[in-house]
Amino acid sequence: MLKSGFRVGRVFGIDIVVDWSWLFIFFLIAWNLGTVFGSLHPEWRTGLTWVIAIVAALLFFLSVLLHELAHALVAKSRGLPVRNITLFLFGGVSNIQREPSTPGDEFIITIVGPITSILIGVILLGAVNASAHLVDTLTGSTNILAGMGPAATIALWLGSVNLLLGIFNLIPGFPLDGGRVLRSILWAITGNLRRATSWASGVGQAVAWIFIIAGIMMLFGASIPFFGTGFINGLWLAFIGWFLNSAAMQSYEQVVIQDVLHGVSVARIMRTNPPIVPSTITTGNLVYDHIMGSDDTAFPVVDDGRLVGMITMADVRPVARTAWDTTLVRDIMTPVDRLVVTTPEEASADALNKLATKDVQQLPVVRGNQLVGLLRRRDLVKWLHLQSGDTRSVLGEQPI
Repeated sequence: MLKSGFRVGRVFGIDIVVDWSWLFIFFLIAWNLGTVFGSLHPEWRTGLTWVIAIVAALLFFLSVLLHELAHALVAKSRGLPVRNITLFLFGGVSNIQREPSTPGDEFIITIVGPITSILIGVILLGAVNASAHLVDTLTGSTNILAGMGPAATIALWLGSVNLLLGIFNLIPGFPLDGGRVLRSILWAITGNLRRATSWASGVGQAVAWIFIIAGIMMLFGASIPFFGTGFINGLWLAFIGWFLNSAAMQSYEQVVIQDVLHGVSVARIMRTNPPIVPSTITTGNLVYDHIMGSDDTAFPVVDDGRLVGMITMADVRPVARTAWDTTLVRDIMTPVDRLVVTTPEEASADALNKLATKDVQQLPVVRGNQLVGLLRRRDLVKWLHLQSGDTRSVLGEQPI
């Protein structure tokens, strides 16, 4: 179980995670399909209608998963680590741990997703011999669906949706696939990833604001080609625009961070003499002699010069005040075999990925089983602030 969702399986060595927000959009799609299918096929029993709607919604998210798997598998083949694939409110995302090394790699990794969706759409539409009626289907005609059985209805709807999904993702709204394709082209032209990302992010924000403005217009009754009209459609389009705008800005900040940290080792940023505590002191001693006497909230636990664990304020909070004098640090610390650690030689960008992946505030820096320093998230923020201005929003830190 994860804080933001739950793991449902593992495919080709990649964890598949469902964010809690996915449950909302799954329910919304299934409910909408149940209503539409029921009106198109009044001869279907109610139970059958809702089963078909749920199956169609599940197959839609399976096709989204295939879209993301295409990205992830090509990324892995190019040597890029993939943390997981997450299905969430807006569809899915492949959590690729670092940027591609060349514009060609990014182009191939990106374009394979929309191609997969389009191919799924073409295959399904061809399977029901609906290609001659494709235009009517995409413009909202319901006459074709009304005369079909359950399997054909699902295939035609799912094929049309996948085709639209592939086309929509090619919109140059970074970080949509189309925006990443645009960045790969700009990167190839300029030879500068940061500049290409800045330009692509600017285009992405412009597209996002077009979505927001169009959504607001739809709220007040305007009819927008392709998107239609109506309060719900307008609210959804504006929400997508807001999400794209935020994602475009954060994606640029992430590239700036990677650029600033390039070639910088952990040894240059870590604290070389972090405060340490032995495992044999009581929680009370830890609080009064260490936590209250400094601004530190995490302490490596060292016995006989050897790192044995880490103790933080989060570990102390569950301990009752009356038990502080009898509870030892070793009883509540995180043992060393469960810690995420780094080394002085590791690239600070890779250490940052560890901090973000494990959602921790600090990493012990070790050489063998010896503690040589502590890398804190706040120290990385300070370095980034000194080098390139404010990039704290990506790291989730408060102003220094």
